[in-house]
Amino acid sequence: MTATQEGTTEMTSPTPMERMALHYEISDFLFREADLLDERRYTEWLDLLADDYQYSVPMRMNVKYDDVARLEQTREGAEVCWFDEPKDTVEMRVTQLETGVHWAEEPVSRVSHLVTNIRLDEISLPEVEVSCRFLVYRNRVADETDFLVGRRRDRLRRVGDDWQVCRRTLLLDQSVLLAKNLSIFV
Repeated sequence: MTATQEGTTEMTSPTPMERMALHYEISDFLFREADLLDERRYTEWLDLLADDYQYSVPMRMNVKYDDVARLEQTREGAEVCWFDEPKDTVEMRVTQLETGVHWAEEPVSRVSHLVTNIRLDEISLPEVEVSCRFLVYRNRVADETDFLVGRRRDRLRRVGDDWQVCRRTLLLDQSVLLAKNLSIFV
């Protein structure tokens, strides 16, 4: 690692120990974020999102093998996505949930976010490109159970001594969602 004039740290070619320490730090951040969501501590969770945060969940299509790379998912900003929204829209969703008058979350869901297979794909501090797998389990009332499973790509930015998510793209492993609603954060 080397210090720059602006006071940020560049990691152009991290040593194995530096990479391992950074991996641990980012993993801990992602696990803490999952806990905040599971505990419905949405206001604290919003603090982990950068002001320029963008969240996207493209739709997945069932296509022939030859068309996978070109047609398997919709394109962000150009086609219909399950979600393609900035931070202010996420903040409005949190505000609505916290009113206690949200038809899709009355009674509230019990949710568990599991994050695994965390990889640091690109290190260009103060930002790091991270890929991982996720499983989100939701149970509502007596018999409503949903599983959301897939891959996630995050761009994290170091802010002070912590991290913020500035970009998140989820690729769900299902083309048809069986959940009755998408009122939880994945």
